[in-house]
Order: sequence, then structure tokens, then C-alpha cells
Amino acid sequence: MSTSPRKKLIEVSLPLDAINTAAAKEKSIRHGHPSTFHLWWSRKPLAACRAVLFASIIDDPSSQPERFPTKEAQDAERDRLHHLIERMVPWEATQDEVLMKEVRDEILTATGGNPPSVSDPFCGGGSIPLEAQRLGLEAFGSDLNPVPVLITKALVEIPPRFANHPPLTLTVKKVKLGSWRGAQGLGEDVRYYGEWLRNEAKAHIGYLYPNAKLPKELGGGEATVIAWLWARTVTCPNPACNCQIPLTSKWNLSTKKGKETHVHPLLDRTTSPVSISFQIRKGLSPEEGTVNRRGATCVACGSAIPFTHIRLEGKAGRMGSQMIAIAAEYKRGRIYLPPDENHIKIANSAVMDEKPTEELPKNPRDFKTSNYGLTSFGDLYTTRQLVALNTLGRLLTKVRER
Repeated sequence: MSTSPRKKLIEVSLPLDAINTAAAKEKSIRHGHPSTFHLWWSRKPLAACRAVLFASIIDDPSSQPERFPTKEAQDAERDRLHHLIERMVPWEATQDEVLMKEVRDEILTATGGNPPSVSDPFCGGGSIPLEAQRLGLEAFGSDLNPVPVLITKALVEIPPRFANHPPLTLTVKKVKLGSWRGAQGLGEDVRYYGEWLRNEAKAHIGYLYPNAKLPKELGGGEATVIAWLWARTVTCPNPACNCQIPLTSKWNLSTKKGKETHVHPLLDRTTSPVSISFQIRKGLSPEEGTVNRRGATCVACGSAIPFTHIRLEGKAGRMGSQMIAIAAEYKRGRIYLPPDENHIKIANSAVMDEKPTEELPKNPRDFKTSNYGLTSFGDLYTTRQLVALNTLGRLLTKVRER
């Protein structure tokens, strides 16, 4: 006689408000959260994965009438399980070993000491395997893309190998003696070698990455640059115009409430052709960018620029670039500054010693860069970026010597 499978908690109810709140809060965590390790598309919130995995394993009390014979008893047990989920979904709860042991023990009890394995064939950013492992479950993940495979390996596969081990770096051992729980030792090594790599790279190519100068109204001084924002340019096909048009789909730099900022193009019509500079303004831009699905529009003369012209310019090697803004650190946040001529000069002074020549896939439907003359991996980077990548690559080979 066959028995129907027991109904799981997830099939009946979940404390959705608590899960949604914890998932939303994860977006604002900037230190220590796996999402800061590497950007990946549609990364699932860890809080939601943790709750869903738990509720998919635990039986709903209504499936155990022998233990909970009345509706009141079932409701009370369900409330207890909901409360446990509410306690375990906040990010801070992952550091509470007593609480996480309670959760793992609950799973062991519910499964008779034989919990199921979890397999995620499209693991992406690794949220599901990571949370399965946190709940004491054997986890497997796979993906066709090597990037998420590397991310998940770093999150799920590598840390357990070094769990409860001290760091390899002698300097750290001398400074901090005692037990090393979980991946603390590995974390110390990563910080040590990461700092060494950063310092060495700065010594080699730091001159290519100057600090930004803050205006007097912001207190003056200097700030660390987060990013230099550039736009590719093409010549306007209108023979009466001929100016260099920045290609950008939007002028907005920040749309966060209370911090709206945009780039405003300034036209100098005293020059021939018209020259374009940029100003940083508060608020959202009242104008769209220069590029949309139909093509581009010249900001100087208003002429329509078809994609055929942009592609021909790119294939002919006549596509240029122009800095439109600088993003810098400022008071535990970021600030946007206008382009700096000295920064542009420094960026253009980079001398490339090696450029990847491997060709990109010849599939213009999925790899559209070839339509614009960018046919090799090296074409995707600026000279300064290639110098940085080559430098970091060479330094990485020296890490083993330390």
C-alpha cells in the first residue's frame, strides 16, 4: 500500500514579510556579503534561499497528525517553525552559530538524521548551494558559463577545504594566536595576499590612476577615484556639423532618491566643428541619451545617425572615446565630478606591452561587438585597462613565491 508524500511547510505557509524584509536589506550590505564578491545576473537573495530550502525539507504539522492531532496544536507548531525562519533569515543570523546549529538540528530531526542533498544545475551566483551548505546539506552546483562556476567554487567548494585551519602567512600567526573557526584563517590569507597584490600593483602602475581633486565647495583635498566614465564617439555624418558625438543611452549617473545626478553636455559653438564638454548637475536629466534602439542623435545639430554609420565608423577604426564623468569616494558614499584634462592625459599616456589577439566568436547575433570593428578580446579594453590586467597577471604568478 503506497503512502502519499507528506506536505511540506512551504506548501502551506511562510513568514513572507520577514523573508522579504531580510532579502531587501541584503541589497544595502557592502562588506562581507557574497554579492560583493562578484556581480552576477539575477542573484537570488540568500535569505529567500535559506528559508525556501528549510521549508522545503520540514514537514508541515498537518502532515503529522500523530504528533499534532488538533488544529490548535498544528497552528502552534507552525508558528514555532515560522518564528525559527524569522530568526534565521537576517544576514546577521548567519554569524550566530548557536542559532544555525538549532536550524541544522531541526533538519536532522525532520529527516531522521538523513537529510537530502541539494543540486542546482544552473547555479549562477551560487546562492542555493551556499545556503544548502550553511544548513548542513550536501550541495552540488553546475553551470554552462565558467564565470558562475568560478564564483560558486570560491563560495562553496574552496572554503570547506580550509575550514578551521590557521592562515599560512606567518606574520598573521604571530599577530593573532588561538583558534581559527570556519574560514577565518583562509580569510586572513586572502586579505594578506590581496593587500600585497594591491600594493605591488600600485607601485608599478599607480601613476596611471591619480586621485580626483575635490572642489572648494566640497572641502577641497583629494578623493580616491572609483571609476572614470567614458563614452565611445563617432563623427556626425552631417557635413555641416562633423562634431564628435558621445554615444550613451542615458545621461543619468545616479537615480537614487535624494542623490539624483546627471551629466549635462555643454556645446561650444565658437569652435569648428562644435566641441562638447560635460557638466555634473543635480537631479535627473530632462533629456534622453544620444542612443536608442533606432540609432543615435547628434546633440549638436540634431541629425539622426543610423547604426549603419556607427558600425562603418567602428570597422574603419574611426570610433573614438571621451571621458564624461569621474566617480570618486566621498563621505562613505560617492560623488560625481566633471572630466579632468590631466586625468585624460594620464589615461592616454598608458603604453601597452601585450594585447590579447584571440578573436571573439563570429556570431554577430550574440556577439555584436564585431559589428563595430571590435573583433578580438583585446579590442574590448582600453590601453590602460590592458596595462592593469597584464600587471596583475604577472604579479599573481609571484604570489606562490611568497
